[in-house]
This record gives sequence, structure tokens and C-alpha cells, in this order.
Amino acid sequence: MRKIIYWVHTSVDGFVNGPDGEFDWPVMGPELSAYSEGLDRTVDTLLFGRPVWEMMVGFWPRAESISDDPHTRAFAPFWRATPKIVFSRTYEGDDWTARIIRDDLRAEVTALKEQPGGDLLLTGGAGLAGALTEHGLIDEYHIAVHPVVLGGGKRLFAEPKQRLSLRATGSRLLDGQIVVTSYEPVR
Repeated sequence: MRKIIYWVHTSVDGFVNGPDGEFDWPVMGPELSAYSEGLDRTVDTLLFGRPVWEMMVGFWPRAESISDDPHTRAFAPFWRATPKIVFSRTYEGDDWTARIIRDDLRAEVTALKEQPGGDLLLTGGAGLAGALTEHGLIDEYHIAVHPVVLGGGKRLFAEPKQRLSLRATGSRLLDGQIVVTSYEPVR
């Protein structure tokens, strides 16, 4: 069965974006970029909630014309070539969306995980991750904690309805400042 891997950046105080929705604070140094690229090699589908999707589709299709950052240059071709599923009840789709999942999250995602193929990567955001977590559908959490205090924004785990017990499976200090810890849910 395919796994859902949740890959997310957070501040030390537990926010995935700033008070005004800003996401200008993660620093993708060479080690963190290599870690991210390692996750990319295990997946064949990308998953996005609508808010993150709108940010991604506004940048990655033409990323190399906006930035010459090494991480951007490495990730952009992967992003463009990989099928992308957006979760939204109202989004109509676009040229970059392979599929939209609107209803019955548990059944649709369970069926998706049962299909043959590589793992599924949920990148960033908190809303979709929270909903998938509530249904027990995320298999791995990879959380990069950046050395910044944002003081507000969207929480990594916003008011979960139930306790989630996790088991750490690894932790690394990358680029001398970012701690990435991987977890599996205790079931």
C-alpha cells in the first residue's frame, strides 16, 4: 500500500505561515534541499489543499524565470512532471491539476493509497493535513523546524479533535540551523 508522507516547514513556535500568511522565512540550504529531494524520489504524486495549491501554481510553473536558487532549479522540473491532486470542494482545476478530490475524503484517499505506484507527498499547509490526520491517513510526518519565531499564523496542528501519538523515527540538524524530525503515528 502506498504511504502518504507529510512534508512541512514550521517555525519554532509552531506556525506554518506568518500572521499575514507569509511564507518567506524558510531557508532551503543545500542539506535541507537534499533531504527534500530524497523524499521526492520516493513519490509519484503530489497532494495539495487549495490554499497551498494556489501558492504553488502561482510560482512553480515558471520558477526558473523568477529565481536562480539551486533548490528551485532542482525542484521545478520535478513539480511540473509529477501528477498533482488538489483537495477542494469549489476549485474548478487548471492545466496543472491532474485530479480534484471534493468529497468523501476517507474513501477517496484510501482508494488512492490502494492503487499501485510510489508514495504520495503532501507538501505544506495545515488544513488538509489536519483532516487526513483525523482519519488516520498520514503514514509519515517530516517536520522541518526553522529558527524563527513568527508570533502568529496558521498552526501546524490546529486544534486537533483527538490526541495523536507519534513515534520519532529520525532527527537531523541540517544546514547548521534547521531540525528535521520524522515521525510515524502510533496505531
